[in-house]
Amino acid sequence: MKTLNRENLSINEQLPIKVVQFGEGNFLRAFVDYAIQELNKKAGFNGGVAVVQPIEHGMVNMLNDQDGLYTLFMNGIKKGEEIRDKELVTSIVKGINPYTDFDQYLALAKEDSLEFVISNTTEAGIAYDANDTLDMQPQKSFPGKLAALLYHRFQYFNGDTAKGLTIIPCELINYNSDTLKDIILRYVEEWELGDAFKQWVEEHNSFHNTLVDRIVPGYPKDEIESYNAMLDYSDNLIVTAETFFLWVIEGGDDLKKKLPFEKTGLDVKIVNNMQPYRTRKVRILNGAHTALVPLSILYGNETVKQSVDDAFTGTFLNAAVFEEIIPTLDMDKAELETFADEVFDRFRNPFIKHLLSSIALNSVSKFKVRVLPSLLEYVAEKQALPKHLTYAMACLIQFYKGQWKEMTLPVNDSEEVVAEFNRIWALPNLDEVAKETLGNVEFWGEDLNKVEGLTAAITLALQEIETKGIEQGLKEFKDKI
Repeated sequence: MKTLNRENLSINEQLPIKVVQFGEGNFLRAFVDYAIQELNKKAGFNGGVAVVQPIEHGMVNMLNDQDGLYTLFMNGIKKGEEIRDKELVTSIVKGINPYTDFDQYLALAKEDSLEFVISNTTEAGIAYDANDTLDMQPQKSFPGKLAALLYHRFQYFNGDTAKGLTIIPCELINYNSDTLKDIILRYVEEWELGDAFKQWVEEHNSFHNTLVDRIVPGYPKDEIESYNAMLDYSDNLIVTAETFFLWVIEGGDDLKKKLPFEKTGLDVKIVNNMQPYRTRKVRILNGAHTALVPLSILYGNETVKQSVDDAFTGTFLNAAVFEEIIPTLDMDKAELETFADEVFDRFRNPFIKHLLSSIALNSVSKFKVRVLPSLLEYVAEKQALPKHLTYAMACLIQFYKGQWKEMTLPVNDSEEVVAEFNRIWALPNLDEVAKETLGNVEFWGEDLNKVEGLTAAITLALQEIETKGIEQGLKEFKDKI
C-alpha cells in the first residue's frame, strides 16, 4: 500500500500560508483544518495552514511525514438516518516545532499572505506564565509565543497597519480571545515593547471570541483495520469525528468577508454576541449530559446512547430538555428545539461510545454551571419546581453516596467534595442529607435551602429513590410533589 504524501497522490496545489494554527491535535484537524478546506473548495479562500506545535512533545513530525495530509471520517445520525463520509484533508502545508527550530517559527511572521491565527491549546493553554521573556526560544506559554510572533511581525513590516492579524482562539473557555488579548498586552508591558507596538496590537489586530462544538473521538485504534480497509494508502493520522459541526465566532461584516462560510454549507455563525449560543450549548447539550448521568447510572445504563434509547431514561431526558430547560432560554423556541433535536441525534450516534462513567467527572461543579441555572430560572418564571431537574439533583446526591445496591458507583471528584459527601451521608436521616447538601455554598454558590420547596422536594425524592428505586421513585415523586 502506498505511503500517504502529496507526490504519491499527485496533489500539486501550492497554497499560500494564510493561517498560523497553534495545535496539531485531533480536534483542530477534524474541525478547523476541515473548515479551511471547505473554504478553499467552495469559496475560493486559497489559504494554507502552517501548524505550530504548542508544547515540546507533539505530532508535527508525523504530520510532516505525510506532507500535512490525513483522512477525516465523519460518522453520525441525522433525523434517524446513518451518515458516513470521508475526506482527504489537504489544507495543512507545513508543520513547525518551535522547540527544535525556533527560527522557522519566527519566519512565519514574515509571511506576506498571513491573515489569521487560530488555536486550540486546551483550556489551560491560554494562561500567563511569569517566567516567559522575549528572548526565550521558545516562550513556554502559548500567549507568550504569540506575543513574540506578533512583535516580530510588527518589526519586520515596520508597523504596517495592514499586516495585523485576525486572531480566533478555539479553546473551551468563555471569552477566550479577550483573555488571550489581555495576557498578550501584559507581556507587551512587562517586556517593554513600546507604545507603538501596543497600539498596533490593539488597533490593527482583531480578537474574536468563539464557541466550537464537534465531538472528535480521534484516532480509531480499536477499529483501525476496518478504517484502513476503506483507503488505498497508508495513513497514520486518521481522525474520526461526528457529522455535527458548529462554530460561533464574534465578529461583524469585515470578518464575514474574510471568512465567507455562507458559501460552504458549514454551520458557522459570525455574530455580534456569541453568549446566547454558549448558553444554549451549556444548558441543552451539556446540561442534558449532566442531568442524565447520575440517574442513568443508578438505573443501570452504561452509555449515553443506551440512555437516550431506553424508554424510561430517554423519556426522562426528553421531558427535562423540552419541558424544563428550553422554556427558560431567551432565544427563538423553534431554533432551540431544532438544536435539541440535533443533540439527541448526537447522543444516539452509534459510532461514538460515550461511557456514562467517563463523563461523571466533577458532577457537582458541572451541575452548578450546566443545570442549576435552568432549575432556578424555571422556579423564577413558573413559581414551581421543575420536576425532572429536581429529581436529577436528588439522583446526583444519591450518586455521591458512592454505593447503590451491590454496586460501587464511579464517583470521580476532588478529595474535598468526596469527603464532604462522606460526612453528609453519615447523617442520621435524609432530611438532614438534603439540608446539608443544599446548604453547601461551596458547591452551589448560594444556600439552596432558600429556594421555596426545594429542600422538601429533594428529601422526598431521596426517600422515593431509596425505597422504590429510580424508575418507580420518579413516578411516586411526580405524583406527590
